[in-house]
Amino acid sequence: MDFSAALPIFAITLREGVEAALVVGIVMAYLKKADRSSLNPWVFGGIGTGILASFVMGILLNWFLKQVESTDPDQAAFYGQLWQGLLGITAIAMLSWMLVWMTENAKALKGEIEGRIGKAISNEKNAGFAVFTLILIAVLREGFEVVIFISAKLQGGLVPILGAIAGLVGAVGIGIALFQFGIRINLKVFFQAMGIFLLLIVGGLVISAIGHLDKAVAAYAELSQASLCFPTDATTGLTSCLLGGLVWDVHEILPDQEFPGILLKALFGFRDRLFLGQAIAYFTFLTSAGLLYFQSLSDKPIKSMTNS
Repeated sequence: MDFSAALPIFAITLREGVEAALVVGIVMAYLKKADRSSLNPWVFGGIGTGILASFVMGILLNWFLKQVESTDPDQAAFYGQLWQGLLGITAIAMLSWMLVWMTENAKALKGEIEGRIGKAISNEKNAGFAVFTLILIAVLREGFEVVIFISAKLQGGLVPILGAIAGLVGAVGIGIALFQFGIRINLKVFFQAMGIFLLLIVGGLVISAIGHLDKAVAAYAELSQASLCFPTDATTGLTSCLLGGLVWDVHEILPDQEFPGILLKALFGFRDRLFLGQAIAYFTFLTSAGLLYFQSLSDKPIKSMTNS
């Protein structure tokens, strides 16, 4: 069993899970301080419902993709590749935005959530439901990002599920360490390191998404019998419609279907053969998203959070 595919899922789930765990921990710490721990069951209900809803969304999304791929065989390749490309772009946009947003708003996160929960529990009649809704949205938001990423990577079977479970367990462990045992964890270093790692993972997703769109154009060209693609490379037998020619070919030295190339491919989108368009998109993304990310780091530092 190849566990390399589980690593990026683990990293994404761990980071997104820690964000959700921070919200949950802040809410429960505030309820304890306000002597409203009786509302904790609503917190657990929100967590469980959010995880279940994320799981259901993942099933529905993958069912939809299978329905698309089981259409007319002549059109299945086009629609399948097109949807994978669009899912990839959606995952790139969501993960990049949340990466920068979380970093920029981390400094005010504790105060903002405490303000919301304080307002929520001030209404005795609807306090429980308000707490439930706050937690549900926090968990569902992070869960949806993980679902989109997994679907965009087109990873099925047991391996990505194991990666997601391991990331979730790790996030729960960090949350318990922070808020239950009062262990101080340097969240600034954690999120900075995970942020850089996430940038590289999403950069690899850029390569995959562009590749899927290119294949969609190739499938459309075949259906319409239009000349939309570059001539096939005589040496490799590869061709592209949007991406230009090959600028990188280490297939004989470091194939991406064997270790360690397959590990680099799973984590960072490494390809033993890379087209010009993919290289341009990859470095453009890393430059632009990286600049925004490091600017957000310098403006809004992340502080450790505990019960205190």
